[in-house]
Amino acid sequence: MARRSLGNRQNRRAALVDRHAALRTALKRAIVHPDSEPSARAEAVRHLNRLPRDSSPVRLRNRDQVDGRPRGVLSRFGLSRVRFRELALRGELPGIRKASR
Repeated sequence: MARRSLGNRQNRRAALVDRHAALRTALKRAIVHPDSEPSARAEAVRHLNRLPRDSSPVRLRNRDQVDGRPRGVLSRFGLSRVRFRELALRGELPGIRKASR
C-alpha cells in the first residue's frame, strides 16, 4: 500500500499536465518548426522553461488504481501485478482466468 500523499501528489501533477497541455504543445511546436525565427524560438524556450516542472507529462507515473503501488502496473487493467493476481484468483475480474490449471 503506497502512502496516500504520493497518490495526492500524482493527482496534482495530472491536473497541472491537463491545465498546461495546450500551451506546452503550442510552445513545443513553435520551437521545433523549421520556419520560426531564432528570436521567436528563444522566447518560446524561455516561456516553456517558466512553466511548472510538474506540468510535463513525463513526470506522471502509472500507479495502481486501488492502492497506488507505483511498480509492476499493468496498464491494460490499471492494477499492479500483485492486485491483478489477487483479484483474478478470487474471480473478480471478468474474462480472466489462469493460463495453467
